[in-house]
Amino acid sequence: MTDSMFKALSAHRDVTDLVRVLPPTLRCIFEFDYMSLFLHGAIAGAAGWYVPADADRPVEALIPARERPIEAAQASWVMEHQQPAVTSRSGEAARFRSACAVPLTTPRRRLGSLHLAARRPNAYSNDNLSKLSSLADHIATMLDVALMDAELRQAHEEIRDLKDKLAEERVCLESEMHGGQHFPDIIGNSRSLRQVLQQVETVAQTDSTVLIHGETGTGKELIAKAIHNLSRRRPQPFVKLNCAAIPTGLLESELFGHERGAFTGAIAQRIGRFELANRGTVFLDEIGDIPLELQPKLLRVLQEREFERLGSGRTLRSDARLIAATNADLAALVEAHKFRADLFYRLNVFPIHVPPLRERTEDIPLLVRHFVQHFARQMNRTIDAISSDTMERLTRYPWPGNIRELENLVERAVILTTGPVLRVPLDDRPVRVVPGPVNGLAPPRTLEEAERAHILATVKETKWVLSGPNGAARRLGMNRSTLQFRMKKLGILRPAM
Repeated sequence: MTDSMFKALSAHRDVTDLVRVLPPTLRCIFEFDYMSLFLHGAIAGAAGWYVPADADRPVEALIPARERPIEAAQASWVMEHQQPAVTSRSGEAARFRSACAVPLTTPRRRLGSLHLAARRPNAYSNDNLSKLSSLADHIATMLDVALMDAELRQAHEEIRDLKDKLAEERVCLESEMHGGQHFPDIIGNSRSLRQVLQQVETVAQTDSTVLIHGETGTGKELIAKAIHNLSRRRPQPFVKLNCAAIPTGLLESELFGHERGAFTGAIAQRIGRFELANRGTVFLDEIGDIPLELQPKLLRVLQEREFERLGSGRTLRSDARLIAATNADLAALVEAHKFRADLFYRLNVFPIHVPPLRERTEDIPLLVRHFVQHFARQMNRTIDAISSDTMERLTRYPWPGNIRELENLVERAVILTTGPVLRVPLDDRPVRVVPGPVNGLAPPRTLEEAERAHILATVKETKWVLSGPNGAARRLGMNRSTLQFRMKKLGILRPAM
């Protein structure tokens, strides 16, 4: 075999491609009208290939041989004895009068055999056989390399499949979903969440006012409920009120109650939330929406434990503990004279910050499994697994709507799922809701676009500093190398200085 032939064959690392180029390469040296290559069934999962080499048939007509080939006896003999063989056939029924076969063997293993056949009788001499045997050593080496590549790819695929099977999130693992035995309703085990729960355990044993702040949908009400449940007030009522959901004119009545005839429509006496929660807990959500004129009365009930119902001059007392929550910056509202400073200081005795979901991404798989189990049970469905690819994409998404957005997406996914594996509508993936274009740019419409926008905004905030305590990697909760990889994949390049 010449150097050019060897290079031509060596350029093909795929077994099928190598077999395709063998006939035209060998025809430069040998006479044949038919070629076949047989490999062990355990190798590449095939018995062999028929390669028609007729002048009127293209070499590309490659046919995998699944049935027992006509050369099986010759192939078995060559493989068993590891010797070349020449055969002749006579009679009008014989399509090929001459045939030869050589073993394909490397020091590592026996691969199979190579067969040539010709219509002309006595087409192969001992010299031909010796030359073909020599070439067979080179061909076997190249086949072995190609097969090792194929086997390596197959091994990688099998490893990936096994990894996917292991990574399929089993919905039934309830024990690891929760934040601990004291918090059965709180899902997650991230460091940031554990810090919050430690604060909850600390303050729950006191009667101090607690201010919970965090983005919408982060679960502030669950934190408030956990504080109440761990406190000595647990046997007493937990009374909640969303201050943003009550019209301003009725909010005072909701908080402190009213007497019959106190205002138009007050046809009966009403007991307020602080009176209902006596010796228990009052949870006021969105406390930043309480109007300024009502704030002194709230401050009084916090400091003096006293209030009056609307339309009554009789002073009542309440031993209710107050837990407030807000997604607003109360300190900024104080600076803007939209919130009383003294009330803010009274509320801010023990502040707790609930982190957004994008800062506790390790909790997302637990939350997904929890919601899948909840909605599957509710809808009488059986969903056993979630693909690792789906879970990875859900974990990468920044979730501007936090846990509430994730819960709604999972509910929709359970509705759409008909089999045992959760089908998440990624083509209808969540979109960051904004009132309009930001900085002249349209909002991201896909998970990848949302991730790119989030990373880009963060690196701009840190002036493209990736590492360090104030770097973008720390803020995004990932390693510097991981961030660099994500930036490269998403096409985020630092602008030239």
